[in-house]
Amino acid sequence: MQVEREPDDGAFLMKKNIVAFILSVSFMSLGSAAAYAEDMGSALAVEAAAVPVAASTSPQQISRDPAPEASHILAASVLANHSSPAMVLPTAGSYSFGAAATAETSDGVIALTSAEAGSFAAQDSGMSGSGGSSREPSYTVSLNQDSFFGFYPSFNGLIPVDEKMDFSFYGIFWTKPAFGLGQGNTGDDLWTEFGVGVNFNLADGRLKVKPQIGITNGSLLSGGSIVGGNTAGSRFLDGIVPSLTINYSDDKFEAEYYGGYYAALRQRDGNAALDFLHTWINAGYKVSSTVSFGPHYELLYNARNTYPGGRANTTYEWLGGYVQISLAKGFFARFTGGTDLDDDNAGDFYKMSVGMSF
Repeated sequence: MQVEREPDDGAFLMKKNIVAFILSVSFMSLGSAAAYAEDMGSALAVEAAAVPVAASTSPQQISRDPAPEASHILAASVLANHSSPAMVLPTAGSYSFGAAATAETSDGVIALTSAEAGSFAAQDSGMSGSGGSSREPSYTVSLNQDSFFGFYPSFNGLIPVDEKMDFSFYGIFWTKPAFGLGQGNTGDDLWTEFGVGVNFNLADGRLKVKPQIGITNGSLLSGGSIVGGNTAGSRFLDGIVPSLTINYSDDKFEAEYYGGYYAALRQRDGNAALDFLHTWINAGYKVSSTVSFGPHYELLYNARNTYPGGRANTTYEWLGGYVQISLAKGFFARFTGGTDLDDDNAGDFYKMSVGMSF
């Protein structure tokens, strides 16, 4: 009788190193969530002394050219306070930021959430590939829109490594001009996110755990360059995004958790850096194999703001419900709507994702 030994070829060692690296960086997002409560306390303590950048901007000011000393903080004001008149600018996102994360259900659908960025629609994680798995690779393209991030197409792919693990990759095309270099932005420096990770298939495929690490490119988190008081120039590796997505799905119940931290990677100690914590959780009941619905909670928190007069602040806090329709051939549509719990914001929220898995 032969005893099977652990393979020692280069591909196997590379797989172990990749998994170890992604896991170590991605779990940073959980630590960020723990720091949220402490940051909230600090924000309240300095609120009286700090100047809320976005709230200080009136609709009349938005219609005029910004003063040279203030124009470089326009992008920060858009995210620092959702109730700011700056939100009347053209909209486009993020797991949501976060977007940035995609979640797979066991019945072959991927829920895309806003970055959002991640809030997400659905894809099959029962995929196969060259690693000895009987599952097939899968690729999902989706169109997403919500009341904060605007319009943001995204894609997600899963390539099986073995029966329990997939290599994942994703991208988000953030199209909101205000995430660029400011009010005069013509859309040529749109924020762009790309990342990779691993997806673990557990509990006979009902439970999916996906740590990922992404990068952002543009000027939202790192602020571009400061020239004469204005931001100028987009940046490669504008930010880094460790995240963790957990999904559960069986015949009658589905649930999703996402936590991601968007951290400035360039010019981090300058006067134009932003960090964001983005998280959501939802759970639903499957009326049939086609229709499901349930409650949805989502938070976007500006955890770090080095702009002049900037401060840590809740950007939005959403509570509502969703309904999702999934078809056997991979088509899905999800609509989510509800209220914003943040007293500084006016109005409600809504988001919609539609897409197809191949």
